Amino acid sequence: MPTDLLLHRKSSAVLHFLSPGGEPLKNARIHARQTEHEFLFGFGAFDAIEVASGLLPPDRQAVLEDRLNKMTGLFNFGTLPFYWGRFEKEEGKPETASVRAGAEWLKRRGIRLKGHPLCWHTVCAPWLLKYSNQEIIDRQTARIRREVNDFRGLIDTWDVINEVVIMPVYDRYDNAVTRIARELGQAGLVKRVFDEARQTNPDAVLILNDFNTSPDYERLIERCLDGGAPIDVIGIQSHQHQGYWGKEKLLNVLERFSRFGLPIHFTENTLISGDLMPKHIQDLNDWQPESWPSTPEGEERQKRDAEEMYGILFASPGVEAVTVWDAVDGKWLNAPSGLLRRDNSVKPAYTRLKEMIRKEWSTDTRLLTGENGEAVLEGFRGEYELELDGRKARMTLRKDTRQADIVL
Repeated sequence: MPTDLLLHRKSSAVLHFLSPGGEPLKNARIHARQTEHEFLFGFGAFDAIEVASGLLPPDRQAVLEDRLNKMTGLFNFGTLPFYWGRFEKEEGKPETASVRAGAEWLKRRGIRLKGHPLCWHTVCAPWLLKYSNQEIIDRQTARIRREVNDFRGLIDTWDVINEVVIMPVYDRYDNAVTRIARELGQAGLVKRVFDEARQTNPDAVLILNDFNTSPDYERLIERCLDGGAPIDVIGIQSHQHQGYWGKEKLLNVLERFSRFGLPIHFTENTLISGDLMPKHIQDLNDWQPESWPSTPEGEERQKRDAEEMYGILFASPGVEAVTVWDAVDGKWLNAPSGLLRRDNSVKPAYTRLKEMIRKEWSTDTRLLTGENGEAVLEGFRGEYELELDGRKARMTLRKDTRQADIVL
């Protein structure tokens, strides 16, 4: 990819290198190595909850740790589950401690975190159905206050509400959130839950998330923003079980949703490395074959698709994050959608993404200071380690970084 397409991902700063005594380090050769990206390269990190539990047999612990080590060795952003029906199976007994342990396990490994989702009609808590609509609303807002407050400082990015476009007309089974969506209206419910999250944590990053990329989602966003909902990010799911969207559709989606002037996160991305789901299937959940293997041909296709998709998204100024939903094959819908095979071996797509993210899109350079101890660092935004003769310092290169003093 031509370098000029990625200038928006870079910054330039004048660094003043000083000795511990404050003297300029003249004519010094400094190794500047990027250790992390500002851009959020994410993965579904659900397995961390099991790993951190301390309850697994040694063989299972080893398998999951190997899997997570591969993913954290590539990505810097993890999504953890807050599906209400699983997080609080029995009213008043949330799984706060176990999810928090998983979050802390990931944070110790340098992973930034997102919670998914705070409000959704699917995997909703069935015990809510005994309450009136007003009581459901009260419990939904209380739930948001509890989670956002309990995890503040550990998880400060949230998919606040999920799949609102379909929410009021969802009819597969009765659920409490669809009931209140019908009563409050889509924009009304969005406003209510976003206001609650914002009041609980004013510094949180709040995402509206949906798989529907039709004009219906655009109209919903317009109504929500016009109504004052404090949406920070537009979330777009891209589960491509029936085949890669392709460059044309991807660019079309980016153009249409960039017009709102909000950052875009590709929140849930899947690319298949086996046979594709038949095109006539309308709801992806309706195709869950018992056997759905990864194939050599499919893995090569997955690599090509991932390479093009990530290249387009990283080159798009409005995109801040993209998340691989399944780390390993056989997760959602039993699909071969992971970057790892079922035995945790890496696929070609994993290898190619690692080359792109950790080499082609990372900065590793040598700086030579002048007589005043100054040198210019130009590189991709993120965290850096600076080294001289075994002495190290760290700095963050941001969009607004113009200069910095570095003591070595």
